[in-house]
Amino acid sequence: MTTLGFEIRRLSRLAAPLVTAQLAAMTLWVVDVVMVGHVGVDAVGTVSLGRLWLMGTSIVTMGMLLGLDPIAAQAYGAGDRRGVVLAGQRGLVTVLLLTPIWVAVCLATGPALTVMGQAPELAAAAHRYVVVQIPGLPFFFGYVVLRHWLQAQGRMKPVMWASLSANAVNVVADWALIYGHLGCPALGATGAGVATAISFVYLFACLAWAAWLLGPDSVWRGWCREAFHLRSIGRMLGLGVPVGVQMGLEYWAFGISTLWAGWLGADQLAAHTIAIAFASWTFMLPLGISFAAVTRGGNLVGARDFAGAQRAAWVALGLGSGVMAVTAVILVGGRWWLPELINHDPAVIALCAAILPIAGAFQVADGGQVVGSAVLRGMGKTVPSALINLLGFYAVALPLAYWLGFHTGAGLAGIWWGLTLGLTIVATLLALYIHWRGPASLAAAAP
Repeated sequence: MTTLGFEIRRLSRLAAPLVTAQLAAMTLWVVDVVMVGHVGVDAVGTVSLGRLWLMGTSIVTMGMLLGLDPIAAQAYGAGDRRGVVLAGQRGLVTVLLLTPIWVAVCLATGPALTVMGQAPELAAAAHRYVVVQIPGLPFFFGYVVLRHWLQAQGRMKPVMWASLSANAVNVVADWALIYGHLGCPALGATGAGVATAISFVYLFACLAWAAWLLGPDSVWRGWCREAFHLRSIGRMLGLGVPVGVQMGLEYWAFGISTLWAGWLGADQLAAHTIAIAFASWTFMLPLGISFAAVTRGGNLVGARDFAGAQRAAWVALGLGSGVMAVTAVILVGGRWWLPELINHDPAVIALCAAILPIAGAFQVADGGQVVGSAVLRGMGKTVPSALINLLGFYAVALPLAYWLGFHTGAGLAGIWWGLTLGLTIVATLLALYIHWRGPASLAAAAP
């Protein structure tokens, strides 16, 4: 097998269980929406608003915790077992330090949504939906740490099986707590929040057990003062904060585009939501590849194989863009029948059919940008990626989307063309940065 063929096979084997895990994680949210949909329209609105606030804030913490990625992956590649263990322990300590902040953020849900112009009764219901999840938040963030700690060592299957089995737990908990079965009260949308918290605890327990089974290399063993070394924790946060900023910027860019779609009318908002739903599902494919790219690239950098890390970067970019090219063809070919799986309104379907081909171009760029950011994260270069995303989304994509959508008559299609151009700029700049300052450039500074 050629070197290139080996790299493709290696990355594919790393990515496959992670793609499955990402699709399973997305299914948790879909199941919640479907099951509360039988309660009523207000229940769906409650869950949607609550998740908007919870994800829009907690995603920053998730990104901050990803400062663990390059530290753990490079330590593993260098054969530094103690460094790997300490990285995981410091990640868990960081969770304890950050959790009080996000408890306060959760307690601000109702007032924040009210300020954002949401109906007071829906804001209050969303507040309850979020607040009941507070006990599960430390476990969720702990799960994020253990997930990326295991991924850094190439241990992907525990993550996959935990995510798949969590769906069964979530379905049973939703059924019991939303509708009032198994002796539980019928809590409606609030019950879905409690079920989510239970799923968070379950996910953490699964990976905690997997980590325990590693024996001497377990994150649970050998705790010492080094695990609480504030300077080392600060270094991890220094790598993670730009990732958190980047993820927050990207999330709210799409959130803003959704608000703008709503300004255009109910049909346009429905079509936009359906298109985003399909884009979110397909995005799980390059997202899984991006996690594999962090692991593979970080391991090779840690082993001082900089040429190999550069090769892995290009293979990962090719895989990320390639799988999205396939999904682009599916979206274009199915632009009329895919929307009918969700909505039967002829006006909404026609709008979807008009923007799904644009989403096809959007897909390829989206695959390139998420993998490109991951390559830089594996190197420990998180600031350039954040700056490139800030430029692409907020200096280009959103201003252009607004102008095209509201000042040229392009409407919803204009919003999507603006997002697509912004993503294309981000993906292109990341690829150029990897070409000029990618893993191969580290060889010159290596001892």
